Amino acid sequence: MSVQSWLNDIWYKRAAPPWWLLPLSALYGAASGVRREAYAKHLRPATRLPCAVVVVGNVSVGGTGKTPLVCWLVARLAELGLKPGVVTRGYGGSSRSGRLVVISDDPDLVGDEAILLARRTQVPIAIGRDRPAASRLLIGAGCNVVVSDDGLQHYALARDCEIAVIDADRRLGNGRLLPAGPLRESAARLRSVDAIVVNGAVSNGGEPLPESALRMRLEASSAVPLSGGAAKALAEFAGQSVHAVAAIGNPQRFFNMLRSNGIEVLAHPLPDHAQLRSADICFGDDRPVLMTEKDAVKCGKIAGARHWYVPVSAVFEQSDSQALLGIVSKAIQERA
Repeated sequence: MSVQSWLNDIWYKRAAPPWWLLPLSALYGAASGVRREAYAKHLRPATRLPCAVVVVGNVSVGGTGKTPLVCWLVARLAELGLKPGVVTRGYGGSSRSGRLVVISDDPDLVGDEAILLARRTQVPIAIGRDRPAASRLLIGAGCNVVVSDDGLQHYALARDCEIAVIDADRRLGNGRLLPAGPLRESAARLRSVDAIVVNGAVSNGGEPLPESALRMRLEASSAVPLSGGAAKALAEFAGQSVHAVAAIGNPQRFFNMLRSNGIEVLAHPLPDHAQLRSADICFGDDRPVLMTEKDAVKCGKIAGARHWYVPVSAVFEQSDSQALLGIVSKAIQERA
């Protein structure tokens, strides 16, 4: 069993954590609390940009659907006549300095999510561990709204609106802080955000969700060949046995989505942001290989005719869409 699988059993399947993880969680909570208070009391300076900043993040580690929500939000802001740009850390990339991303960049340099965002949104994308400095690159590129992807805990960048995303299935796991649980900050942090978005169908049981939470789902309708050519309806894979590759925070969500479309899945979960090799996506048979869009950006040079990626899009009911866009628009207008 891998370390991540062992942790997932503790975090999400309620296996008892070993005693020695508990004091580590207490130390983590104390350190993160002191850091947040230092920014709240202005003991550490937070940079306020000359434009509005909207943060999309979560209080837990692992995939919750933040990136599809960022893509959705950027598209809506552009429809309103704004000029949004996205700042992200560039996790998994080797670049140590802030830079603007172009679609032709090597994902080993700028990270897989940065390339995905550049391809899907067609707006300026900046990466950098120093988010204020990276955000200034977006302003220099003509942006008048900065959307920070996975930026809830990056307090050095002052923000005008915070959106927290929760996975409907995993929710907050066992409710403990890292490493005994999956939480970066306590559940109480959710009381201070401007909007909570729950990704996926809500089942009975688990941590209660706020009544004000907005509901989002991820939809996929097609598969795109990595070697080029026309997309294929996902329904055409129904009844087939396929290899499914996912190096994301919650691979099971991708596998379940394929199964919900009637596809027989041979699952190949990998660590989030894993550097994929040929052996990770080639299995010695003629079955199709379906992967996430984030993984596909790393596989262009090693993929063949059997390799497809499945793009997903965030979808809201009209009332929730209007409510979320209203919250964000109000924050932007108040800043202006």
